[in-house]
Amino acid sequence: MERRHFLRAAAALGTAPVALGFTMTRESFAAPAQNGPSPYGPLQPADSHGIRLPSGFTSRVVARSGQTVTGTGYRWHGAPDGGACFRDGSGWIYVSNAELDSPSGGASALRFDGDGRVTGAHSVLSGTARNCAGGATPWHTWLSCEEVSYGYVHETDPRGVTAAARRDAMGRFKHEAAACDPDRRVIYLTEDESDGCFYRFRPRTWGSLAAGGTLEVLVSGSGTSGSAAWARVPDPTPGPGSTPVRNQVSGAKRFNGGEGCYYANGKCCFTTKGDNRVWQLNAADDTYELRYDDNLTPDPPLTGVDNITGTASGDLYVAEDGGNMEICILTPDGVVAPFLRITGQNASEICGPAFNPAGDRLYFSSQRGTTGRSSGGITYEVRGAFR
Repeated sequence: MERRHFLRAAAALGTAPVALGFTMTRESFAAPAQNGPSPYGPLQPADSHGIRLPSGFTSRVVARSGQTVTGTGYRWHGAPDGGACFRDGSGWIYVSNAELDSPSGGASALRFDGDGRVTGAHSVLSGTARNCAGGATPWHTWLSCEEVSYGYVHETDPRGVTAAARRDAMGRFKHEAAACDPDRRVIYLTEDESDGCFYRFRPRTWGSLAAGGTLEVLVSGSGTSGSAAWARVPDPTPGPGSTPVRNQVSGAKRFNGGEGCYYANGKCCFTTKGDNRVWQLNAADDTYELRYDDNLTPDPPLTGVDNITGTASGDLYVAEDGGNMEICILTPDGVVAPFLRITGQNASEICGPAFNPAGDRLYFSSQRGTTGRSSGGITYEVRGAFR
């Protein structure tokens, strides 16, 4: 991966280089995250799975595309992508999308007991197209998003008991990810287009998407920070040949390739792959700003920004599509650093980072594994003392 240095950032800003301190808090620094030491220390040599981890962390493979999940009769899907964990009795379920062309897209799930043993695997969605990322709801369903033109959001049951349902009111566009905001009772949505938008959906009934709701788009200027406003989308479900959702509202703010989306504590963080940025929407006062920009970071460790998740400590974990095949951590005090690196899989991307309910296991996939093909996906678990 080409590493870009601070002179590039200075040129972009039209200023001479200046020294940046890396120990200031985000609140006092008021700038995107900067390269610094990881709170977990340096990465160690690759383990038997080809993963470089900090000291004290271990990895294991929990599923491989095209192979039967150990201890079950279920064949794991190809091209594993976005994912999330859900509590299941004393254990948990990890749901993973399949980013495959129709009708092979969908989502599958792994069931774990309280000791982390895989006890089952099953389908939660099938017959859809290129299910990329998504989002978990507070009522314990998985929103699986189709990353195709005129794609839909499908609400699924992680247990695989209740049939999946298409939620048309959430819009028909090239969906990427979703994040629920229970404080304002809205769902944020990203769009994977080079001139895409950022949306929020207001369900008519919080806790049920069956009754529909209102889709709104972020309206603002072209800057990287400022005040946000929202406008109703006139036609959330246009057909081919009609005006796309992103072009229906004048002044809608454009984002270069919307990717992952994560909400916690009044803030929705989302990524854009076209410019390697992490954005932060401060939902309480409807303002937005940059959390990370590789153009403004000396020797940026994070490029190819993609899926994103977080922890109770306020740390964000951002997966790379390409780059150095890393999951990088963005800390609340404004440091960005690699947390792990997958070696020997440069033709792949990291997808679906999600923590189990206890927060001591991180799940994710290498979408194309060592083969560089969708049939070679590998789903991993990393265990350790996450802060």
